[in-house]
Amino acid sequence: MLRALLLSSRPLSWVNTAYPFAAAYVLTAGRVDAAMIVGTLYFLIPYNLAMYGINDVFDYESDLRNPRKGGVEGAVLDRRLHRATLWAVVVTNVPFLVVLVLLGGPASWVALAVSLFAVLAYSAPVLRFKERPFLDSVTSSTHFVSPAVYGLALAGAASTPALIALLAAFFLWGVASHAFGAVQDVAADRAGGIASVATVIGARRTVLLALAAYLAAGMLLLLTDWPGPLAAVLALPYALNVVPFLRVTDVNAERANAGWRRFLWLNYAVGFPVTLLLIWYAALR
Repeated sequence: MLRALLLSSRPLSWVNTAYPFAAAYVLTAGRVDAAMIVGTLYFLIPYNLAMYGINDVFDYESDLRNPRKGGVEGAVLDRRLHRATLWAVVVTNVPFLVVLVLLGGPASWVALAVSLFAVLAYSAPVLRFKERPFLDSVTSSTHFVSPAVYGLALAGAASTPALIALLAAFFLWGVASHAFGAVQDVAADRAGGIASVATVIGARRTVLLALAAYLAAGMLLLLTDWPGPLAAVLALPYALNVVPFLRVTDVNAERANAGWRRFLWLNYAVGFPVTLLLIWYAALR
């Protein structure tokens, strides 16, 4: 059971939500305190268990048809574990959320509510935003940007044009990443009756959309405070990663899995220079 829950929470991707919150909070508040520690722990594990665990429960039928599921890219949860997984989400999330609400204020409550709504709406029955083309990529991006927004709100950050440009760039990165990730699942999603941005506009157009969004994200970074503009270069590895698949078709869309696997490790490689830039930015304040 524990192994299944761990696999379902996608440990390889934990950093993608915990890091944005921690960086946003520390750079704004200038300190490590209880709110920072509790928030980082929450967005590291419970949040990911909620986001991916709920997805694995309600995507069971399509996951059975997806050859890439069953490892670091996602669990295929046995039906017997579905109820237990949903209970585990509640048990691990609620205590953290209670503490975070007590530590925050109205602005942070709104940001946290949006984040949680996006997590539920993406996979849960009735809403199922993951089956609403284009809204699926927007919601998925919200999963990763909202922890940063919440960290900023919790720390009392002031809104500036440079900060908005940074968040917009991050958001476009998330849209591009989800769209590209959907390409490899075109066949499995269609077999499972699931609509996505890739099943609607096709694999080739979706790769082109991802490329454009990555490049646009890089351009927006040019509008951030120094040394933020240097981060524009870091959008290029992501753009180059999707270029080899610009001619992919719906028939051979599974080829894009090679690029997706590179993307998972690319996040760690790019994360290092991003961290250095954040340290530089903090030193200049």
